[in-house]
Amino acid sequence: MTLGYEEAVGSLHAIDPAWPRPAVLDVLEAPENRHLLDFVQEDPFGAHVFPGNVPGSPSEFLRDLDAQLASCGPIHLWSYIPTCAYRCRFCQYPVVLVKGKIEKAADWVDLNIAEARLWLEAVPHLRGAEVGEFNVFGGTPSLLPEPEIRRLLEFYRSHFGFTADTTIRFEGDPSTFTPAKLELLRELGCTKLSSGVQSFDDHVLQLCGREHTAAMCVDFVRNARRAGFEWVSIDLMYGLLDQTLDSVRRDLDVVLENEVTAVVCTKLHLASYSDTRTGVTGEKPAAWQLPAYRDKLVRDGHRWPTLGEQYQMRELLTEGLRAAGYTEHPTMYFARDGLGPEKWKSIMVDQDKQEPEVAIGLGGSSSCRASEAITDVNSRRYTETVTSGRIPLGSATRFTPEAQEARAVKMALTTLRPLRDSLHAARFPGRSLFAEPWLGKFRSLASRGLVRLRPDDGVIELTPPGETLVEAIITTEL
Repeated sequence: MTLGYEEAVGSLHAIDPAWPRPAVLDVLEAPENRHLLDFVQEDPFGAHVFPGNVPGSPSEFLRDLDAQLASCGPIHLWSYIPTCAYRCRFCQYPVVLVKGKIEKAADWVDLNIAEARLWLEAVPHLRGAEVGEFNVFGGTPSLLPEPEIRRLLEFYRSHFGFTADTTIRFEGDPSTFTPAKLELLRELGCTKLSSGVQSFDDHVLQLCGREHTAAMCVDFVRNARRAGFEWVSIDLMYGLLDQTLDSVRRDLDVVLENEVTAVVCTKLHLASYSDTRTGVTGEKPAAWQLPAYRDKLVRDGHRWPTLGEQYQMRELLTEGLRAAGYTEHPTMYFARDGLGPEKWKSIMVDQDKQEPEVAIGLGGSSSCRASEAITDVNSRRYTETVTSGRIPLGSATRFTPEAQEARAVKMALTTLRPLRDSLHAARFPGRSLFAEPWLGKFRSLASRGLVRLRPDDGVIELTPPGETLVEAIITTEL
């Protein structure tokens, strides 16, 4: 539930006195930044997908995509398998529950492969486009039986533009990566694993509705490293029910003790993903999105971290990971020095790349420079559409030339790397970040200590507070 302005400022001031006060709180409580404070209260999932600004159609998107694929760099390709054993209390993704009926998971491999064939027919240049990174995301694709994992990966390797430089990444619940599945994934060329650990605190995990334990998470990391995976990534969340600064500190300690390759740190999102057209939202709200349920949890003696505590948690994680030799690129994606940035995100958002993303599966979000499209999130309608021989794109929007430029700037800022005017001018001839409409926007941000302008170098860079608030900045000001 969104707080009033005075309540929100009060929540900012409510910090854990045992931990430092984050400097970003001074920025957020300034009256001229009230819009940023409004945004961060629930942090919509807004800086991850950039919707178009004019109506389009699925057929237009497919044409736009094919045109860019004719002459582009390596792309990001992902396969979304929506099967899960259970739904977490914070989860907004479109998932299909298969607990006790795991054989149903094979149906989703059938559907995913069938949809992939439709994409290859409709987008001629897709078959030959080089795949930079292929991700099997979920859902919980690690629930799939071993023969289905083999069938899925072998299909994609043989039908898409995989090269010696393509990396293959597989996601799953830490309790489902059995030794046999780890061995199979290595055999099939997978070098990266991702797992939604969320916390190493069993009490916090239980309240989230997670059915794995902290010990299972540690075992996953160690087993994956022993199996020879070069990249073992985990997701950590902060702002969770009953979570404390001490709990988050222990999470960080476990990460560092086990030398985890990469860590994605995510603030709990309570606003609906669908409000910002991310393409990943399910058909019904997550349990924790329901105000009445959240209020009941408080009456039952539980506690939500304040805004001030959430930023203390973020600073603890950010500074602790950086001090331990991790590089942040893009925002809140940390990889050990020399191993980053996160490749699939870099393909999409780095200022010198920004190549297409093709997402195959229920609720996928695909994009190119001219337009973007969202796959249907209704599992029944999705199944019927694929079965009838049509790509199940539910909707699409296009970008005007001005919106394409704005999208490019926003995506580049999320990398936390300096914006280079030379790269911008090469992409958009006759345009400059040091001319209107950009100069006025960046001067306003600079006056509030959020960016630094370096016209002699042709560079605009975020300050530390700007890095912390980059998602709010690009969503509300650019």
